[in-house]
Amino acid sequence: MYKKFTISDYTGYVIAFIFFILLFFVFKLQIIESEKYKNIAEKNIVRIQTIYPTRGEIYDRKYRPIALNKPSYNLYITPGKIVDKEKVSEFVSSNFNKEIDEIKKIIHENRYRSYQDILLIQNIPFEKMVKTSEQFNYYPSFLFKAEKVREYYSANHFTGYTGRITEEEYRELRGKGYSINSNLGKTGLEKYYENILRGENGQQVLQVDASGNNLEFFKHNLQTDPRNGDDLILTIDNDLQEYVSLIFPKNKKGSVVVMDIKTGGILAYVSKPDFDPNLFTGGISAGQWNELITNPNRPMLDRIIHGTYPPGSVYKPIMASLGLEENEIDSKTKLAKCDGGMWFGNRYFKCWLKEGHERLAVEDAMKYSCDVYFYDLSTRFSLEQLNRYTKQNYLSTRTGIDLPGERRGFFPSRKWYIDNYGKYVGILGHKVNLAIGQGEVLVTPLQICAYYSAIGNDGIWKQPHLLDKRIEAENTYKNIVDEKHLPMSKETLKLIQNSLYITVNEKYGTGTAASIGGIRVYGKTGSAENHMGKKTHSWFSGYAKCDKFEIGFDIFVENGGHGGSVSAPVARKLINYYYGIME
Repeated sequence: MYKKFTISDYTGYVIAFIFFILLFFVFKLQIIESEKYKNIAEKNIVRIQTIYPTRGEIYDRKYRPIALNKPSYNLYITPGKIVDKEKVSEFVSSNFNKEIDEIKKIIHENRYRSYQDILLIQNIPFEKMVKTSEQFNYYPSFLFKAEKVREYYSANHFTGYTGRITEEEYRELRGKGYSINSNLGKTGLEKYYENILRGENGQQVLQVDASGNNLEFFKHNLQTDPRNGDDLILTIDNDLQEYVSLIFPKNKKGSVVVMDIKTGGILAYVSKPDFDPNLFTGGISAGQWNELITNPNRPMLDRIIHGTYPPGSVYKPIMASLGLEENEIDSKTKLAKCDGGMWFGNRYFKCWLKEGHERLAVEDAMKYSCDVYFYDLSTRFSLEQLNRYTKQNYLSTRTGIDLPGERRGFFPSRKWYIDNYGKYVGILGHKVNLAIGQGEVLVTPLQICAYYSAIGNDGIWKQPHLLDKRIEAENTYKNIVDEKHLPMSKETLKLIQNSLYITVNEKYGTGTAASIGGIRVYGKTGSAENHMGKKTHSWFSGYAKCDKFEIGFDIFVENGGHGGSVSAPVARKLINYYYGIME
């Protein structure tokens, strides 16, 4: 008979097998993979904490504040500690005036960052912080941190603003030390000089216990201090900036640029309407953002470098200097008689003065801004000559100012007309229109300001810029900018300069509203028609010299009317004011 085995007979084998398995894994853990698990254990007790730098601040030319850092209480949330997402979202929405959907979106986007503190609300008043923190025992996922936030001292476009990093930006920049809670420059100087303003991260190595408490074992040489961002000293004059903003025609759109003709430094940079960049420092709400971007006056549009417009008669010095340089005219050459307009083919091109100007030489044609003179002059050149010479004078081309997104402008070519109007398009009619700054030619107000400043600087074109110098710790670095020359001889330049002078300072000149006793003011008016069919755009561009300063300027009022009656008086006021505040 066979012996019948019972469970007890297998017990020894089972115990031996289990013992063997345990022995194998102990051997594997302690011998084979000891280094691996040693590293894991060390990582569990060692934390590397990033120390973020202080963002550099921005000052005007006299070291007065433009953008500074101020203390801020900021609300953070730890997603892994959230008990009830609905209650948490409702609490934040009711206490901090933030839409509940925005809060839920932030929580959802960071749901996998379980034990990372995520920024929710910035710039919370101290009293509000104290009051809400009393309820945090019901909301263990919340905590406050005392940090710094940007504060802007005036509404403008050139400074730009900082804002919360987006998921897309974080994916691109996290390798450069940005965190999901970082703020970075979104527009203006804040964006252009982000790398300079931001500084460099430091780090601290901590040894912690199971609860995350610092054991303070590492006391020496395990901390790298951050390098704070550089401070920027601008060419802007705060007093002039504020005054120009005040005197700009009420409820009008447009811009004023004032620059030092010797250096290219921008003294005033006003685009209207403007907006308060402090709206963004605490995290702008969806409602506020929609209000800004749907406003028909487009307050966030920087009209100085992002707006392109037909220049109208402020373009005429380009035509005059081309004619002089190509010896098609001289100072005494009189062109076609102006009786109020001129026929080209079957189309009659009007002059702005219905009665006409008779026959004029170039200086008087500039002084009275006679359209017929420039119509006739344009027939002596090809369209490609006009295109090329315009760009050689740095119009319809970027100036290279230290701001992001500067637009180029536009000057059409023959190919462009054929592509857009067909191969049988008549170029002559378009060309005479371009000669007075109308039609398809588009420039920015900054390009015009730089051009007239170069005329005032004896033909030397200076690159417009806002940064004068940057301060890094104990070192100061001066900004170096480009300079070029206008394509005209000394004789041509002198004649153009005199034309601009008599336009302002002689009887019946179109710019006499800008004349000031004791200061030499040069300028040209412009009234540019636009495709919207509204009032003409109003221009007055030029420069002014005295024993205290030499400045160039451009005043542009969108749909403002006549340059001589709308923009020229603004120039007179700003020149007078600047003379008074110069030390």
